[in-house]
This record gives sequence, C-alpha cells and structure tokens, in this order.
Amino acid sequence: MTRRIDAHQYFWRLLRGDYGWLRPGLGPIHRNFMPEDLEPLLRKAGISGTVLVQAAPTEAETHFMLSLARDHAFIEGVVGWVDFEAADAPARIARLAADPKLRGLRPMIQDLPDDDWMLRPELDAAFRALIQHGIVFDALVLPRHLANLSELLARHPGMATIIDHCAKPAIAAADLAGWGGDMRRLAAETDAYCKLSGLVTEAGAGWSVETLRPCVELVLDSFGPDRLIWGSDWPVCLLAADYASWLEATHVLLRDCTEGERDAILGGNAIRAYGLRNDG
Repeated sequence: MTRRIDAHQYFWRLLRGDYGWLRPGLGPIHRNFMPEDLEPLLRKAGISGTVLVQAAPTEAETHFMLSLARDHAFIEGVVGWVDFEAADAPARIARLAADPKLRGLRPMIQDLPDDDWMLRPELDAAFRALIQHGIVFDALVLPRHLANLSELLARHPGMATIIDHCAKPAIAAADLAGWGGDMRRLAAETDAYCKLSGLVTEAGAGWSVETLRPCVELVLDSFGPDRLIWGSDWPVCLLAADYASWLEATHVLLRDCTEGERDAILGGNAIRAYGLRNDG
C-alpha cells in the first residue's frame, strides 16, 4: 500500500502576529496549533507524512515552517509564500528553493482585491522561476478566479499546479453550476491537480457526506483519480468537523474507487506532485 499523506495542513503560533485573518471570532481555531497537536491524529489515521501550507503572507512564516520541517520528519514538504510582486521575486524564490523541504509557493489569491491579479505581466518572472526550480504553484482560488487560472496555465504550461480545496465551491448555497463547468474545463485543458480538501468548511456545520458528494463526484470524474490529492485542511477543518470525521467521510465518498485509486488519492498523487520521498 502507498504511504498515506496529508497534503494540506497548517501550524501557527498566534504571537507571531502575521495571521491577519485569524481573529478571535474563529473560536475553535483561534489558538496555537503545533506539531505535537497533530502527531497523535496522524498516528491514529495511519498517515506517515504531511505537506505544511502557509497561513500568513510573509516570508518570515515560510522560514518558521521550514524550521518546523527540519525538526519534525513527518513534515515532508512545505508550501510557503513569497512576494510575487517584488522586483527580485525570482531571486527570493531561488533562495527559498535551496531548502529541499520547500515544495510549493502559494500567493493568497482568494484575499486579493483584484480578481485579475494573477494575470499581471509583471508576475510572469515569478511564475517562470517556479518552473525553473521545480516548485509547485498552489492555487488558492475561488470559483470566480477559475477562468483567469485557465488563462494563466495556458501562458505557463510547464508550471506544476495544484488547485487548493477544489477552488472552494459554494456548497452551502448549492450553487455549483458555474464552478463545475470551469473545473471540468481546467481538468480537460491543463495538467493541474486538484486538492480534495476544505469541503467540510465550505459546506458548513450541517454538512453530510451527501452534501459533499456532488462536488467530489465532479472532481473525481473531471480530474480522475490520478490528479486528486487528499488533504485534511486541519485545523481549519475544525470549524466544521474533526480530523477523523473528514477522513471517514473521504473513505465513504471514495468507496466506489479501486484500492489503487484510493492509494493514489490518499498518498501517491501527493508524493508525485510535490516530489516527496517515495519509499513505501
């Protein structure tokens, strides 16, 4: 059996002070979350490694994550942040890429006021640097960004890309038509992967396997089992579900897949897409 990987989790220490979105109103997640909090959950779930993802738009947080990865072997990859708008963005990317645990970079596109930001010509050098250094572009986008993401990937066809959280479909509002068409187009026209993560949060506290099923079936049909990557979105998922509940829902939703297809979604695809160690 392929090693199990949680390809999307976070750690944060509130006193760092660069998590602008992480306010007291977020209740259960407005506290420190560190490796010792996650390790028991991973052991219980049989998950051997993770990809740690940025939660703050600062290079300082990226270095904080890389230091955690050096101290905790289960953190097999880090998706960090860099200022793509900086004149020296390619040099910054090169410096970060020198750390073998740096496997991806993620601008926080969902929070930017300009929906066309990713298409700015002055960012092309940064995207080319990702390709040059073999770094994954984690696309933190919303449904309204998908047409632009399609255009961006046509402009940079060699850029390894993973769409985070299935592009956050409006599950709670049951508004999936436009999102579904754009995701099918992206799947057909690009080599992008899609993360099977974040869906319980989009569905809200009243989520069920059945409310998630239309989204999961669409991305499974569109991207196929070889381009879906499972992630917990922990601890953000705690706004709607605990770690074990989301993992159990995933097993139910993937029940019709073959064992090999489940192995791919729950580990193999992350190993391949992020270039993680492949020893299982």
